[in-house]
Amino acid sequence: MDRINRIKEVLVIKNMSQTFLAEKLKKSLNTVNSICNNKTQPHLKDLKEIAAILDVDIRELLVPTK
Repeated sequence: MDRINRIKEVLVIKNMSQTFLAEKLKKSLNTVNSICNNKTQPHLKDLKEIAAILDVDIRELLVPTK
């Protein structure tokens, strides 16, 4: 499976947990865990909200293609 997002890495850098992110997003921990492990990808609306919660540019949450 291709790695598309870096959300798990950014959480570690920001010293935040998946549980914290799940609570802020009002999503289940299982959903956030699947996103963090690149099993599923967040909708763009959710990706924008994740970027706001983590206080990063949305582009930092994605693996560059070039």
